[in-house]
Amino acid sequence: MRYFSTRGGDQKLSFEETVLTGLAPNGGLYIPEHIPSLPSDWRTKWKDYSFVDLSIAVLSLYISPNEISEQELRTLVEKSYRTFRHPDVTPLKKLGDKTFILELFHGPTFAFKDVALQLLGNLFEFFLLRRNAKKTPGEQQETLTVVGATSGDTGSAAIYGLRNKANISIFILHPKGRVSPIQEAQMTTVTDANVHNVAVKGTFDDCQDIVKALFADKEFNAEHRLGAVNSINWARILAQTVYYFLSFFHFQSQLPEGTSVEDVEIQYVVPTGNFGDILAGYYAKKMGLPMGKLVVATNANDILARFWKTGRYEKVDSGAVEGEGAAAPAGGSSNGKQGTDASGVKETLSPAMDILVSSNFERLLWYLAYETAEGEDDVTRRTAASKTLDTWMLKVKIDGRVEVPVAALEAGRKDFLAERISNELTLTTIQSYFDGQPSYVADPHTAVGLAAARFIAPNNSPSTYQIVLSTAHPAKFSEAVSKALEGSSHFNFDRDVLPQEFHGLLEKEKRVIDVERPDIDLVKGVIGRFAKSNEHTAVEAGSV
Repeated sequence: MRYFSTRGGDQKLSFEETVLTGLAPNGGLYIPEHIPSLPSDWRTKWKDYSFVDLSIAVLSLYISPNEISEQELRTLVEKSYRTFRHPDVTPLKKLGDKTFILELFHGPTFAFKDVALQLLGNLFEFFLLRRNAKKTPGEQQETLTVVGATSGDTGSAAIYGLRNKANISIFILHPKGRVSPIQEAQMTTVTDANVHNVAVKGTFDDCQDIVKALFADKEFNAEHRLGAVNSINWARILAQTVYYFLSFFHFQSQLPEGTSVEDVEIQYVVPTGNFGDILAGYYAKKMGLPMGKLVVATNANDILARFWKTGRYEKVDSGAVEGEGAAAPAGGSSNGKQGTDASGVKETLSPAMDILVSSNFERLLWYLAYETAEGEDDVTRRTAASKTLDTWMLKVKIDGRVEVPVAALEAGRKDFLAERISNELTLTTIQSYFDGQPSYVADPHTAVGLAAARFIAPNNSPSTYQIVLSTAHPAKFSEAVSKALEGSSHFNFDRDVLPQEFHGLLEKEKRVIDVERPDIDLVKGVIGRFAKSNEHTAVEAGSV
């Protein structure tokens, strides 16, 4: 299997090269040359597999044994998931007759990002150690400077996946004051020498733009050998496809007696901002995993919901009534008006989704361009799709928007639908599920998914079952959960929600570098100063 850039070019990379490179030099994202089909006996052979066994089975479809042997892959996967607190890694729980919750937060940082980033950290280390083992005595060792942007959970998950790894430095940019206190503490209290937290006075989109610009700077990239941990890295998407398969088999085992999985439809509902989590579901579907449409659940930052309604991928809603600053509700859902800053990002109770531009959406747009491209052979259509995608993304960069052809939009609507959820509905959803039977405490992002599922359910066929992806432990968002349940006399946050691992976290020593504005040169200066030495100094409590 080889990998190429969504924006074209002659470059064809191995899996190792794809993982270590992250973002393509032309600004595109790497995708596989083809999406492999499942083996004919997958339903019977895989049905009793553990998460580790399923990971090996799925990853092996994309990774040649010539690159990573079966035993090496097993060792990597087992090492990655032994840190999880639940034996199923991503357990499936039943909340109602036709509603299930897929809990993805049982990793070391209590967020779904752990599923991919524990594996990615081990892949980075594995590849570097193997390369350096081939060096002659005195030859310079290969190193990797990992740079990422986070709206909350990616940062801590990446740090926990890479802390104290040999020959790797990690720099995580987060928007100062725009992540939850627990999320910030999970990042900034890690004091390993190779970990560097950078608080940028701006938005997540500012941080993400800086990271993309660093990768596009060929001279800087070559000097520091940059690696990506954001979901622009293909390995993250691949790792996340696994829990769709595990949930399918666990759902099958929980169906009422006499009901076959062949007689029902699974509808996955995914709260998403950067589109990586739901894109993994799209790949699983294209591989052959049975499911209905994937539901995109967004908060007031609804670029994705608006796209499925209008075909316009745009930072600012051109269809909004002047002065309102928000689009009409997608499909009739709640209006989601929140406070909006100068960048256009609306601050919500689900901050990990407070994103204007969803990086991973580029991968899906490529497939939509490919499905509607003209040409009799695959190579011609692939070339045309890359050219079309490159034009679309240039329009987004220059004009802040692009409108795709109707044919491409309709191709996408075969696999997706979307809903937008307000702060108010997020809070009432947290409360209603806590008061329900069984009682369940959802974090605000999961609540966005649950609210979207509840809104869509009346339009589903009687044979449709919903699986909502739960992306974070509720303790990571104490303010939103406590606000939603402040009227419940039988709720106690410390007793009902707070894990032992979070006790005293906010009081621990912190190390962070403050960057006073979203300026790439300031961030370059930080990386240049610390990447080689991996030494913390007093300046890390100061500003640049």
